[in-house]
Amino acid sequence: MTERDVPERFLDGYARILTEAAATGRRLTREEIESRRALGEQAADAGWGLRACVTAHLAATREAWPRTPGAADSALAAVQQAVDAFAEGYERAQRQAVRQEEAARREFIDDLLYGRSDLGRLAERAERFGLRLAHAHAVAVAEGPVAYAEGSGVPRRVEQALLSRFGNRNVLLTTKDGRLLCIAPGQESEVLPYFAKQAHAATDGGRVAIGRPQPGPGGVVQSYEEALNALELAERLDLDDPVLYAADLLVYPVLTRDRQAMADLVANTLGPLAEARGGARPLLDTLAVYFDSGCVAAETARRLSLSVRAVTYRLERVHRLTGADPADPNHRYMLQTAVIGARLLDWPDKEL
Repeated sequence: MTERDVPERFLDGYARILTEAAATGRRLTREEIESRRALGEQAADAGWGLRACVTAHLAATREAWPRTPGAADSALAAVQQAVDAFAEGYERAQRQAVRQEEAARREFIDDLLYGRSDLGRLAERAERFGLRLAHAHAVAVAEGPVAYAEGSGVPRRVEQALLSRFGNRNVLLTTKDGRLLCIAPGQESEVLPYFAKQAHAATDGGRVAIGRPQPGPGGVVQSYEEALNALELAERLDLDDPVLYAADLLVYPVLTRDRQAMADLVANTLGPLAEARGGARPLLDTLAVYFDSGCVAAETARRLSLSVRAVTYRLERVHRLTGADPADPNHRYMLQTAVIGARLLDWPDKEL
């Protein structure tokens, strides 16, 4: 045997089984089948490829092939049973290894994102998954209509796309709370946008948020939290963008840093809209679309499926109730900030 040959211990007893089955026509016993499965598991754990193992069985079959006429059918049946049992054990070991790897990755991600391990030990474990925590990293988070689990079809497709495009660039793809997470070195600026494109397609139009690159072990957590906050903001503000960059949304955390001040602004500026027939919601929605449309009444009317006259009437109604004119640049900033605050605070659905 050469150094590349599969060790003979993984074929232990195979020639004897083949010879006896060919001579008697019997099938393999339960113990013999289980022994083949066990050898398959051992070969997988030792890192031998299944193709090489099957080739070794075929070579051993040629050496032990029976010379008795009419024994070929029995011999082939024994070969089929033995190789099938060996492959079953091999695949069972591989599935177990995958489950262990997924469990280790989930545990590492939990410890990384929730700080449940000392930084030295965390950095050592991170290297196993291709991360160098001393460097800056950025995190992208994708969510779709359903929850995604480690090893399921969607994460596998996205991971394969990343590997095909970038190879091994110290990128970690995993799942957390039903979402897809991609952690990439901060200098690899192409990775996360490509991940976002693939995840958006694989999740049937799901939304992706990308945090800013942050240095050190705590940087991964910070970037992850930025991405989560961006997803939450997108939900509250009804943002249509499929890909959100935390760097583009920094104004919103600033606006909500003093929640009470924002609540006072919303109540004082937009509170009178509650006196309108039908409540504040129709007028508030009109204001939101008006500002999103660049303060163009015709575009606002198109987006709301209303006439321009109806939109103009609603804007005039806002002016009469609040004393602030949406068309006046001096009033516009206050109104638009109050509208953003109302979205963030879920007003008027929730009390301030």
